[in-house]
Amino acid sequence: MTSPSPSTPAPRSPLPVAAASVTVVLWASAFVGVRAAGADYSPGALALGRQLSGSVALTAIVLVDAVRRGRLPRLPRGRLLIAVLTWGAAWFGLYNLALNDAERHLDAGTTALLVNLAPVLIGVLAGLFLGEGFPRRLVHGLFVSFGGVALIAATSWAGRADVVGVLLGLGAAILYASSATVQKRLLTHVDALTVTWLGCLAGTVVCLPFAPSLVRDATSAPASSTLGMVYLGVFPTAIAFLTWGYALSRSTAGRLAASTYVIPPLVVVLSWLLLAEVPAALALFGGALCLGGVAIATLSSRRRLRPGTRGSAARAG
Repeated sequence: MTSPSPSTPAPRSPLPVAAASVTVVLWASAFVGVRAAGADYSPGALALGRQLSGSVALTAIVLVDAVRRGRLPRLPRGRLLIAVLTWGAAWFGLYNLALNDAERHLDAGTTALLVNLAPVLIGVLAGLFLGEGFPRRLVHGLFVSFGGVALIAATSWAGRADVVGVLLGLGAAILYASSATVQKRLLTHVDALTVTWLGCLAGTVVCLPFAPSLVRDATSAPASSTLGMVYLGVFPTAIAFLTWGYALSRSTAGRLAASTYVIPPLVVVLSWLLLAEVPAALALFGGALCLGGVAIATLSSRRRLRPGTRGSAARAG
C-alpha cells in the first residue's frame, strides 16, 4: 500500500454544510413565524415565550447528553462565564426584542433583508478581529450577494417602510453580526451545546420583565399563535442555534455568515406562500443574485494541485 499523495486534498465532512443548511431554513421560517405570531403577542411577550420554549428544549437536550456521556456539562467560570452570558443576553434577548418589534413595522421579507446585512458586517469583523482575513472568493461573493439584497430591498421598501422599522432592523443586524463574531471566540473554549444552552437561559432572564405581558397575551391569543411561539423556541432557537454553533466551530465566521444570504429569498418565498405577500420580479432576480454570491463565497475551488504547482497555488490562496 502506498501513502496518499501530499498534493491530494483531505476529504471534507458534509456535516458542517448540512448543519448550516438546517440553520438557514429554520431561521428563514422564523421571520414568517414572528410576523404571524406577532399579530397576537407583543414583541416582549413573544421574545420571552420563545426563549422559555427554547430553554426547556435545550435543557432536555443537555440532560440527554449528560446521561449519554455519564457526566454533567463542564460550565465555564469567571470571565468566560460572564462573556457567554453577555453574548446570550445580546443575541437571544436583545436581538429577538429588536426583531419582533421591527416586524410590527415591516413585512417579513423586508425585515429579513435588513437583518441579513449582518453577514457583510460579520465578514468585516471576522477579518479585523478573528484574523480570518479577506479571501478573494469571500469578498467577491459578499459583493454579489449584497447586490442581490440591494435589489430586493429596492423592491420591497417602495412605499412600505417606516423609519422606526428600518432602524430596528439595522439594530438587529448589528446585534446579530457582533454576537456571531464573539461566538466564534467562545467556541474555542466552550462546546456549542453548553454555549447555546447558557446563552438561551441568559436571553430568557433578559426577557423576564415581559412576563405579565406574556400571561396577558396568552389568555387571548389563538392556539395557532401560541403554537407558533413554541415553534420559534424549539426549532429556530434551540435546534437552529445548535446546528449554527456546530457549523461555526468547524468553519470561518465570514464564510459561514455568507451562507445566510440564502435566508432573504427563502423568506420571500415563504411570505408569498404563507402570508400572501407576493414578491416582484426584481425581488426574485435579487434572490438569484444572493444564491450566486453564496456559491462564490462558500464553495471551495475544485482545482486539484498538480506536482510542481503546490507552492504557487498556496501563495495564490
